[in-house]
Amino acid sequence: MSASGKSLDEVIGYRFNNSRLLERALTHRSWIADQSDASRGDNEQLEFLGDSILGFVVSEALFQAHPRAREGQLSQWKAQLVCSVHLHGCAVQLGLGDFLHLGRGEDRNGGRNRRTLLANTMEAIVAAIFLDGGLAPSKAFIERHILAGLDSAEKNEAYSLLDHKGILQERAQARALPTPRYAVISTAGPEHAKVFTVEAKVGSQFSSRGQGTSKKIASQEAARNLIAELDSNGWKIPVEEAVYESVGD
Repeated sequence: MSASGKSLDEVIGYRFNNSRLLERALTHRSWIADQSDASRGDNEQLEFLGDSILGFVVSEALFQAHPRAREGQLSQWKAQLVCSVHLHGCAVQLGLGDFLHLGRGEDRNGGRNRRTLLANTMEAIVAAIFLDGGLAPSKAFIERHILAGLDSAEKNEAYSLLDHKGILQERAQARALPTPRYAVISTAGPEHAKVFTVEAKVGSQFSSRGQGTSKKIASQEAARNLIAELDSNGWKIPVEEAVYESVGD
């Protein structure tokens, strides 16, 4: 039960025929390690399947909602909607942490609020619903709890304010690419109205710049521009270490 007294079936709006699928989706590997009988299994395989289902449903929704958008823009919106930052926020809204099965150590160390853990559980629930009832209910769950408000201009504007640096780092890590690096290229303007130019770089070949009234804003803009450039290139980068210094937040 959640803090509100509701079951997870009530919270997510879907009642499972096979409750064992839901239990597995909520089970972190740390819980398995603490059990003498681990026959239930953890949620990592469900997470793998859920990631693919989520990507398909989000791609279809964006295609339908923005018929005139270019592929690069659609890819950027999709990356923002399926990234751990956004999924974590969705999980928090559901109160998902209350339902997790965690090992004692993971629980003590704040696992119920951990971003990656909660985001992975959202993907596992998508897969569990799919296996239990098919694509239609899993799509309904995604639309209700992950894509809610997609058609509103306000929501689309909010997507542009997401953590582009985090998204760039996640996507680079997923492809075993070098960690993105950031460097301040220039600072212009009077003390009370400075404009910073920051360059973001992954590997040795691809970089983009962004400007803003703070290093943080300029870094986010540089990351956003680099994501768009890499999307257009298919992320074909030689794997080698970048040497740029990090820019603080």
